[in-house]
Amino acid sequence: MTVQDTAERAATTPQGPANPLVRALHLAERFFHPNYTGLVVATILFCWSMTPSLLPRDWFFQGLVSGINATIGYGLGCLLAWAWRRWVTPRLTLPARAAELWASRPSWTGLALKAAVVVVCLIASILMTIQSGHWQREITDLMDMAPIGDSGYLRTLLVGAVVVGLLIWISRAIARLARSVARGLNRWVRIPTSVAKPLGALVVGVVAVLLFNGVLAKAFFAVANSAFSARNSHTSAHAIQPTLPERSGSPDSLAAWDTLGSEGRWFVSNAPTALAISQVTGKPAREPIRVYTGLESADGFEAQADLAIAELDRTGAFERAVLVVISTTGTGWVDSTSAESVELMFGGDTALVATQYSYLPSALSFLSDRDKSMTMGRLLFDKVYERWAALPEQTRPKLLVYGESLGSQGSEGAFSGLADIRNRTDGVLWVGPPNSNRLWSEFVRRRDPGTEEITPIFADGLSVRFASSAQQLTQPSDKWTDPRIVYLQHASDPVVWWSPDLLFERPDWLTERRGPDVASAMSWYPIVTFWQVAADLPRAQSVSNGHGHNYGNVVPDAWAMVAQPPDYTPELAARIKAFLVESAAMEHQLK
Repeated sequence: MTVQDTAERAATTPQGPANPLVRALHLAERFFHPNYTGLVVATILFCWSMTPSLLPRDWFFQGLVSGINATIGYGLGCLLAWAWRRWVTPRLTLPARAAELWASRPSWTGLALKAAVVVVCLIASILMTIQSGHWQREITDLMDMAPIGDSGYLRTLLVGAVVVGLLIWISRAIARLARSVARGLNRWVRIPTSVAKPLGALVVGVVAVLLFNGVLAKAFFAVANSAFSARNSHTSAHAIQPTLPERSGSPDSLAAWDTLGSEGRWFVSNAPTALAISQVTGKPAREPIRVYTGLESADGFEAQADLAIAELDRTGAFERAVLVVISTTGTGWVDSTSAESVELMFGGDTALVATQYSYLPSALSFLSDRDKSMTMGRLLFDKVYERWAALPEQTRPKLLVYGESLGSQGSEGAFSGLADIRNRTDGVLWVGPPNSNRLWSEFVRRRDPGTEEITPIFADGLSVRFASSAQQLTQPSDKWTDPRIVYLQHASDPVVWWSPDLLFERPDWLTERRGPDVASAMSWYPIVTFWQVAADLPRAQSVSNGHGHNYGNVVPDAWAMVAQPPDYTPELAARIKAFLVESAAMEHQLK
């Protein structure tokens, strides 16, 4: 007698009258119709998702993340249960005596076992939620942030349950639709039931994929592009059209003020003046040049880049001491701290050039505009380099390259490799590089044996260095050849560490010792860690400076090492940093 036969016999055995508790359990089971294997696996993934990630989370956001992970676990459990029933159960046999005992068991034992599973899962979830509150407080302590209350974290369970219920309801609706399609194929097309069922599921699956990857995705990005293009037209009350000829958007500029976009207008209108620079440095200063072209400044990327070169020629940028080619992020944003650092270090004898390639913010640009960022990054640098290389060598400005986040990916797109960077630049600073950056990935993968992924050393640090602090910039030795290339990356920055590989592969940075601002209890779990770090991405800049995707405190030191400004003393460095802190606070208040 097989297990399946025994179960069917037990199911048809007349049962005595059930007591109220048993009736209540029956009603609950019929209403929720749970899969108990799915429930167990969902609880495991829920508990894993409550372990610490890179950044702290409040109870509501944690509930969303844990609910999604638990739903994935429920689906995996249902799949395992189906596979067991389909291929294992029919092949299992029980001894006759064991089969008789199983068939004659009391009617309530099955329900009691199921209830026990539910209770154990609930208790495990509650205990893990309490522990998670402690972990969140540890992360906030590491990042010098206000602690998250433990008691409020119990609300995570409620949010997670709502998310699981909603997603399961949607999945069951899709399953019912697949069964309806299968019945239609069986009735109207005369396809056998054994073929119609998988075919119905396939049809619904293909349609869903086409909708989400095709029609819905295109519609979403079209709507997003339209919405953010409207935002691109917005001008901050504190972004005033410049009158100095050294700025794009001025009356003398070839790039009209109203075509620069919101971020471009802020960039050109909020540069430090020569007077402000001289007050910091104590020396005479020049008006720094800032060149910018927006998506509406010219028709197409190549025309934008050509216009940028014309603006550089108009402003006399190739006669300055330093020329910085900047790849922007998403909407065309340029980090003010990075821009002002170079301008202050060189007394305004600088020219900065940047272009816009998208209306979308970085998170959406990463999904839809990565090719655009690299195309624009390559076009702009190649045209600047061509004009720069045509100058007499002794009159050329120092040619530097800068990109942050997605901007670093666009900037990397201009170079084929390390030799190309060394041949065509005088220094590079790339900040918070996404894990998908081609050159970054190559340098990290080929790091010196024994060095860690969060602070790798490549070729003994002779050309390329990775750092999260000023102290690390001087390691491993003082021997650092020109041009210098620096990657700034925090151990807690999800932009740097998020990758699809996290789904099923443990990364080196989670097998090595944890970074100084990463919880010691953070570990890798299949599927779960991918979603944890993905959920950290939109909150990457919500933490304190020096953590996550906030690099303002180390950018001046990195620029000093890359650009090597003359007469740069510790006293001047301190004055510049004080100015940058005040400027960043003012920008945060006004923008």
